[in-house]
Amino acid sequence: MTITLSNSAAKRIAEILASKSNKYALRISVEGGGCSGFSYKYDLVGQKNDDDLVIEKDGARVVIDSVSLPFMDGTEVNFIDNLMGQTFEIKNPNAISSCGCGTSFSI
Repeated sequence: MTITLSNSAAKRIAEILASKSNKYALRISVEGGGCSGFSYKYDLVGQKNDDDLVIEKDGARVVIDSVSLPFMDGTEVNFIDNLMGQTFEIKNPNAISSCGCGTSFSI
């Protein structure tokens, strides 16, 4: 499985984790639901699970559970900070469509 973090995502995740001394990583998971069929969920977690994929870059740590991995293969996690606001963006080559909010997609 190949999942990558952009430099901006790694920087922002590292900043968040540095401010939360009891958190191990940012967990990204895929859940059923949302306006396009699946949605991404973000949580700060205190530890990893045995079946998690751990991605580390420049002080950032992301964990993804084994159920979500097939939906996210080839994905890049990016962080955008512009006039419209700040948000994590998932660039998922498996998604055939997504909604305007950017957190819901279909495969």
